[in-house]
Amino acid sequence: MRRRMRAVVVLVAVAILLCIWGNVQIARAEMSPTECKQERKLAGNACRKVVYGRSPSAKCCKRVRLTHVECVCPYISPKVASIVRSFGLNKVIKMIQGCGRAVPHNAVCGSITTP
Repeated sequence: MRRRMRAVVVLVAVAILLCIWGNVQIARAEMSPTECKQERKLAGNACRKVVYGRSPSAKCCKRVRLTHVECVCPYISPKVASIVRSFGLNKVIKMIQGCGRAVPHNAVCGSITTP
């Protein structure tokens, strides 16, 4: 159960990183459901250590830059957003800043809006 919760938190943290990242270059090509699933898996694996309070690695930051926002934000339901809030939205924002990116105010990703 804890392992699954950690996996959800990692995916959500990555989703937020992707969705509120101020200056991400987003490719506009349509992604298939299979491609999106693979991107979410790669991002979750690359950024797994953030659940343990570590800053994002270079590999995580690279994955965040490459993953398509449209593959992640639809999964930020109200239930997932509550998990993120319990994890700490400010922690996620600090992770983004750790990658050298600004976080825009009032950015929306699924059911989350940044402060």
